[in-house]
Amino acid sequence: MRNYTVVTEYILLGIPETEGLETVLFSLFSSLYLCTVLGNVLILSAIISSSRLHTPMYFFLANLSMFDLGFSSTTAPKMLSYLSGLSQGISFQGCATQLFFYHFLGCTECFLYTVMAYDRFVAICFPLRYMVIMNHRVCTILATGTWMGSCIHAIILTSLTFQLSYCGSNKVSYYFCDIPAILPLACGDTSLAQRVGFTNVGLLSLICFFLILVSYTGIGIAISKIRSAEGRQRAFSTCSAHMTAILCAYGPVIIIYLQPNPSALLGAIIQILNNHVTPMLNPLIYSLRNQDVKSALRNAFPKRCFTLKKN
Repeated sequence: MRNYTVVTEYILLGIPETEGLETVLFSLFSSLYLCTVLGNVLILSAIISSSRLHTPMYFFLANLSMFDLGFSSTTAPKMLSYLSGLSQGISFQGCATQLFFYHFLGCTECFLYTVMAYDRFVAICFPLRYMVIMNHRVCTILATGTWMGSCIHAIILTSLTFQLSYCGSNKVSYYFCDIPAILPLACGDTSLAQRVGFTNVGLLSLICFFLILVSYTGIGIAISKIRSAEGRQRAFSTCSAHMTAILCAYGPVIIIYLQPNPSALLGAIIQILNNHVTPMLNPLIYSLRNQDVKSALRNAFPKRCFTLKKN
């Protein structure tokens, strides 16, 4: 028999193979996080302040902005803390909380993109009935179901992971607490948690991606039936931002969880793209070619600045 000490704190070792680059990484990730917060707060402000944006599409976009703020804030503050030279330690409860919110918000992302694809499907395939089908009640049910379903998903994964005994090493070979980094530190049998985690995350991602493909197949068929080139261009432009966001979000998720043995550095890069780059890009993707959002931003903030100067 061996003597073990029950783990009460973990040490996050950071991004693999980046020793000595702490200052550069701190500058990079602090810039990304600042842009993410600023961009998504601007999108939320534009949607809330403009009555023209009180439609189902922008309702779900507001949900996406809240997701982006939460998702990047799950890992960025602690990572920036130890990159700046502070403690790399995180409590057992803090690690469990980080893992819960990471999978809660990660699942929310999959569900939200699926719901947004359905919203675009209804808008293009049934334009005259759009506001009837996507009424306030339906939008509320879809949004609530997205957040509640994600919460159940995260509770299952977090419970399976942290019901195991952790009594050996407390060094996490990663920059945040995720299931593949935590399970190797457990003392007991991790096969159930590994199987459920791999199946749950991978299967949910694939199901959501399949439903998105079904929605866009219907959209593609509907667009092909539009006779005028201008009408086809207008219909396609309403979906282009969402399609770009899906490519940015689903690519990293599928690669990291479905590759048999990805390298540690490749896995970290892919997850950084998903955790920090995509939430920063979403406000740009949805606003650069969207005249309604740009108009709402112009109308909201200059008035406030003028009021402050006048006072």
